[in-house]
Amino acid sequence: MPVPIPTRDGRLFADGVVVMTYVEGEPPETEADWRRVADVLRQLHRLTHGWPQRPGWQSSTDLLHAETGTKIDLAAMPPEGVARCRGAWARLLGRETCVVHGDPNPGNVLLTPERVALIDWDESHVDVPDLDLALPHNAAGLDGDAYDVAA
Repeated sequence: MPVPIPTRDGRLFADGVVVMTYVEGEPPETEADWRRVADVLRQLHRLTHGWPQRPGWQSSTDLLHAETGTKIDLAAMPPEGVARCRGAWARLLGRETCVVHGDPNPGNVLLTPERVALIDWDESHVDVPDLDLALPHNAAGLDGDAYDVAA
């Protein structure tokens, strides 16, 4: 993963900007590429069970009762849209949580033959791991119901 480059005075953030090291690689394309991505995401999920939520963020199931969280303001949505979202999130109740990348799309994953790099962690938070695993080709091998819920 990319690593922050500190400013001359040692800060990792300067006026809202973070500069990271460059990471080589190409986006995943094939089913085999996406299986490699799924393996790395599962490792992330295993290593981060029990981590605290990011300040100001909410998990999907938190939003069953909360109205806001970071970029989310359910009061700004039509009530029928909120009901549909909450119906989908309710299917996640009772599942274990961990850190999720939150946006593992081809623009946020870089592959080389030796490694998989996950970049752009803006959407990372604590949530249900299957949300990261609704990947192209169902590369994570989720069963039909789990894939449907995550998607």
